[in-house]
Amino acid sequence: MSSKPEQHRGWYTTRRIPHFDAAHTFQFISFRLSDSLPPTVLSDMKAEADMRSTSEKSTAPRTSMEAFLDRGYGCCLLAEPEMAAQLGQAFNYYDGRRYELIAWCVMPNHVHILIKPMTSLSRIVQGWKTWSARWAYQDAQRLHLQMPPNGFWMRGYWDRYIRDEIHFHAAIAYIHQNPVKAGLCSRAQDWVWSSAKERECGLGPVNP
Repeated sequence: MSSKPEQHRGWYTTRRIPHFDAAHTFQFISFRLSDSLPPTVLSDMKAEADMRSTSEKSTAPRTSMEAFLDRGYGCCLLAEPEMAAQLGQAFNYYDGRRYELIAWCVMPNHVHILIKPMTSLSRIVQGWKTWSARWAYQDAQRLHLQMPPNGFWMRGYWDRYIRDEIHFHAAIAYIHQNPVKAGLCSRAQDWVWSSAKERECGLGPVNP
């Protein structure tokens, strides 16, 4: 793939999800496998959000979705150690080329990552998705992977730009504590497929 920078798009919307793509802005990004959330459950979440106040409508669906994802629905093939390791390597590979990598975590059926983009945010996410999906399909038989029935990744992604230093550190804590919250480990540092161990050793960035 070409490394030529692409113009940041500012505010835009895809599939009713707002995105903010700007230079020198830290971004908290989440994306998930295509079978990680049943359509009926998603519809119920949106219907419930419509009954909430205006201030809650933008955050309620995402909060409910993340709680459901932590239950481990679907094929959860990101729990396969080699698959998770390959995705983590992809994040680190483009560090310093397309973005500054701050923190990341690969969960069984979804991913959280915090970066400072150097190029188009949508192009960055598409690069991760394209590369990892291609790798998974090529190695599915060897690893006995149960592939999602309707494509590998769910279309689109969630992003939230970091507002201030408090938000910055809260985002890192959320990313690293997700496996603990989901009951997958007792300490964030024990989850191999995240940057928590690097931070414990003082190897990761700590300031926005």
